[in-house]
Amino acid sequence: MKKYRKMLSCWQAIPIQGLMRFIETQSKTTLVNWAVNYAEEHFLPIYGKDYAQDSRPKLALAYAHKWLNKEVKLPEAKIYILACHEAAKEAEGNPAAQAAARAIGQAASSIHSASHSLGIALYGGLAIAYDQLGLDKPWSELEAFALQECEKMFAALQAVAVENEPNPAKVKWFC
Repeated sequence: MKKYRKMLSCWQAIPIQGLMRFIETQSKTTLVNWAVNYAEEHFLPIYGKDYAQDSRPKLALAYAHKWLNKEVKLPEAKIYILACHEAAKEAEGNPAAQAAARAIGQAASSIHSASHSLGIALYGGLAIAYDQLGLDKPWSELEAFALQECEKMFAALQAVAVENEPNPAKVKWFC
């Protein structure tokens, strides 16, 4: 069985660096809203193609929304976020769905730490590349496509960003 990469690791790529620097300028609330909404629109359908009956990723996003609306606290939402991460592990052998579930898990995890919002780019860009291009393309082509998707994510964040955000999230990058 061919082994597929699970995430982008090109930290120095311009789209990733630009997204990281811009994430640092926004509040946690803005980042969570962006990440969760983007994941619902772009990654949930990829996961749902092969796992329509599995509600774990959808529930993780729903509980992130509930957290945003102050309907639940982190410990309750975390149950559903961890279940989404488990769904990703179980999707081994389906690189597009697995990367999509990981991106969803990272989007939902951004309620815990704003730095998780970058995960939608690192996993989600690759999920879309695998979904759109297929699994047989060379890594260089998949990576280039995924980085173009990261530029779209960056543009989506810019569209909802708060100019001169007075309370930017405190982000520590471990990359």
